[in-house]
Amino acid sequence: MSRLAGAISSVTATHPLRVAVDGPPASGKTTLADELAVVLRAHGRDVIRATIDDFLVPRAQRYRRGRYSAEGCYFDAHDRAALCRVLLDPLGPGGDRRFRHAVFDGATDTPLSPPASTAAADAVLLFDGVFLLRPELFDRWDLRIFVSVPFEQTVDRARDRSTAVTGSTADTADIERSWRERYIPAQELYFAAARPTDRADIIVHNDQLDRPTWEVRPH
Repeated sequence: MSRLAGAISSVTATHPLRVAVDGPPASGKTTLADELAVVLRAHGRDVIRATIDDFLVPRAQRYRRGRYSAEGCYFDAHDRAALCRVLLDPLGPGGDRRFRHAVFDGATDTPLSPPASTAAADAVLLFDGVFLLRPELFDRWDLRIFVSVPFEQTVDRARDRSTAVTGSTADTADIERSWRERYIPAQELYFAAARPTDRADIIVHNDQLDRPTWEVRPH
C-alpha cells in the first residue's frame, strides 16, 4: 500500500490531485481508497474522500428502465453533471478549490447540500466508484486507478458481504439476480464503451484481498 501511495504522491499538478479509484461492484475499491487515505494522511497530505454513491439520482430515475436493467445502471444511476460542477471542476485547473463532496443521500432518496469546503492546493481527492473512466469523466482525473477482479468473484463477495452484515442468507437470490442481470451486464457495457482497463494508469489486481498486486500501464 505504501508503494501505491508513493505512486500517487509522485504525480504533480498545479491544483488538487484528482484520483479515480474505479472498478466493478464488490471489487474492493472503497476499501482500497480508504487504506490509501490513511497512508497519505500519515505522510502529511490533505486527503478528500468521496464516492460515486453520494452522486446518485433519485430512485425513480435510477430504476425507470426497471430494477434489473443494465442500461439503467450504466446510463441513469449517477448525476455526472453535478459531480463535475461541485467537486471535480472546482478542484481542477482554474478551479477555486471550493467543493462539495456529496449531492444525494441514497438511503433516504433525498438531495443533500452540505456546506462547501476549501481544499488545500496540494490536496488529494480519492474518489471511488463505478464507471469513472467513461468518456464524460475521463479527462477530469489526474490519475486513474482500476481495481480488477473477475466478475464472477464479485458475485461471491456480494453474497458474503450481505450475509456478514445481516447474519442471514435471505437476500442471496436477489443479490444473485442483481449481479447477473444488472451489475455485470452494466460493467460489460462499460468495458465495451470505455475500455477502462486499457485506459487506466494503474491496474490493481485484487482477486486475492490479502495480497493485491498492481501494475503501471504504459500510455
